[in-house]
Amino acid sequence: MISYRAVAPTELDRVTAWVVSEPVGWIPADRYLAELADHMYRPEWTWIAETGGRMVGRALWWGPKDSAHPVALDCLDVDPGLEKRAEVAAELIRAALAGFPKPVQYAIKAAGGWRDDPVVSAAVEWRRAAGHAAGLTQEVERLQFEWTPGDGVPTAVAGGLRFEQASDEEFLAVFARIAEGSLDAQTRASLTTKGVEATARAEMDFYLGAPGKREWWRIARTPEGDVAGMAIPSATPYSVNVGYLGVVPELRGRGLVDELLGEITRIHVTNGAARITATTDVGNGPMAAAFRRAGYRNTEIRINLSNEFAA
Repeated sequence: MISYRAVAPTELDRVTAWVVSEPVGWIPADRYLAELADHMYRPEWTWIAETGGRMVGRALWWGPKDSAHPVALDCLDVDPGLEKRAEVAAELIRAALAGFPKPVQYAIKAAGGWRDDPVVSAAVEWRRAAGHAAGLTQEVERLQFEWTPGDGVPTAVAGGLRFEQASDEEFLAVFARIAEGSLDAQTRASLTTKGVEATARAEMDFYLGAPGKREWWRIARTPEGDVAGMAIPSATPYSVNVGYLGVVPELRGRGLVDELLGEITRIHVTNGAARITATTDVGNGPMAAAFRRAGYRNTEIRINLSNEFAA
């Protein structure tokens, strides 16, 4: 019989000895221990499946260092020798979720073209099935991008948009305008369930709470002074990132997204960034194309599963 539980602090050597052999993203011992020290992994968020005293599954949940609850499942694996890996993994997720009151996400990370490689596809699919069975039924596939100095710094467009700092109230108004007609799955779902004002407020609050600096934010205006959109460079605990950008509906289709992305990239470069990350939905073709034009390289695919679209 298989049982499921969080580990005790004295059992961390069992957790760190685990190695994932399949070609998906996973958390090795050195990273786990480093982030355990920063309180982003914790014993009570580290769940195992075991039978007869032998560990046969591992689920590593992650959260910000000041959070009372985890927000993401970072790594999920079950012993390949077990016959029903997806079922065991689903139970392992369910057991942890019973004590986590907030919405969570699980990102399965794989190389591009994962569906064409039977080994990678199999590794993704049993994890995906486990997530769905455990209630993580909202799914969005996203492209992960990366920029480094060797990719070139986009130059500012002469006579193009001008960028300026602005108040929270001004940014909130632009968040609301940009949400209209968005191709982002999370924004669209939030608009359906919460409406435009609550969606704008939640998205702005998210970036205010991110590790990036508020002073980086810029409103974009046309040469005539009209609001064209905004550019919000941001950061994660691991690197600076593109954060949020968007063009107001009436000015879309004019290539202004390239200027917004260029401004974000230049702000990070001015601050000494050696690496900038970014993500967008697979279905957001215009944004993916803009990243590629700006020299950003697609490094992986993330199949994001969640039990709610958290704005």
